[in-house]
Formats: sequence, C-alpha cells, structure tokens
Amino acid sequence: MYSDIKFDFGRRKRIGLFEAIWGENKTIEQLRKLAKEVLDKNELVFITRLDEEKAKSLLSQYEDANYFKEANCLVIGEKKEIISSNKKVGILAGGSSDLSVALEVKIALDLYGINSQTFIDIGVAGIHRLFSKLDEINEFDVLIVCAGMEGALATVVGGLLPQPIIAVPVSVGYGISKGGVAALNSMLSSCSPGITVMNIDNGYGAAMAALRIINCS
Repeated sequence: MYSDIKFDFGRRKRIGLFEAIWGENKTIEQLRKLAKEVLDKNELVFITRLDEEKAKSLLSQYEDANYFKEANCLVIGEKKEIISSNKKVGILAGGSSDLSVALEVKIALDLYGINSQTFIDIGVAGIHRLFSKLDEINEFDVLIVCAGMEGALATVVGGLLPQPIIAVPVSVGYGISKGGVAALNSMLSSCSPGITVMNIDNGYGAAMAALRIINCS
C-alpha cells in the first residue's frame, strides 16, 4: 500500500538541502516507513508538523529520537554539520504566540550547523523592546521575522536594518487576522523594500531560504 512513498535522497547533492518529512497529513505507518528508509541510508530524519500522538509512536521505536513539542518537530539520528559557515541568523518573533514557528526555524537551522538566536516578544505593540535589542540584532547576517496579528514587525525591521529579511506570517490573531491571512497580506504589502515573504506558518521554508542566502554569500 505504501510502496510508492519515496524519499528524495538526491536533493542534498542537487541543492545542498536534504528533504524534510511533512508529518501532518501522513499516517504513522507512512512515517515509520520513511524513517526506516532514511535511517538505512545513514541520513538524518527531520519531521515537521508532527502531533504528539504520532511522535510518541516514533519515540517508542527509536531511542535517539527527539521530539520538540512546542515546534511540532521530531529528529531521529545524529546531527551533521552540513553547511560550514560563520554566518549567523537572527530569528525575531512578535510574541510568545509566534514561538512555535520561530522554534521550527531554529531547529531546522541547527540541523545544518548554522548559529542562530531567537528574540521573542519584540512586537510592535511594545516597540521599545525591539529598539532595546536593535544593536544586538544588527550583528546577525540574515533575519527571519515571525509575526501574527497584523504582521507589522517585518516592515518595521525592514525599515531599520539592512540585512536580508525573511518574513513569516503566523496564524495567530482575532477575527479576520486569525489564520494568518492578515499578516500575510500585510507582509506582502510592506513598504520596506526587499522583504521576502513565506507562506503562513512556514518556518521550515524560511530556514531553507536563509540557507540559500548563506550558501551564496
């Protein structure tokens, strides 16, 4: 039944990035099959959007599995430094409600050996907290900004700092903002030039975009 599931083992050779496994819409049987295939090739298993029930099943099977509940990510196997770089990534989150997406970013970067730091609760509603961290944030080479509600943080950061900025709208907020659509539209409409915008909650994609920038610098 699952014989047609195939992992892209050639991706690292083609683009320098290994394939992550999307966990949300896969059954535990599919995930087990993929995990075994990947581990048999001595590769690292990285599963995103994985709920706790599926994670428990994999944790019981693999002693070296680690589940990051707040980020809904699971890693099996030893981390390898895939990218050799002294470049640093700053991960900015408007509030603690954006933390799950910010942590997905950080975990993905960690797996590639990239140094990163997370700055939480520096959203525009308390903009003085952002200003107090600007000098520290400016030391990073690439910035990833995760924000829900109206998603204005990316525009503010883009108007203050020169680094490549990758904005991630987060599905947090009341009413019409709920689902991240308002934040997405706000980031796409930003008056700060040159901001790259990811899909809603796509922390993994933002991390991979940062890696592509680092690889070319």
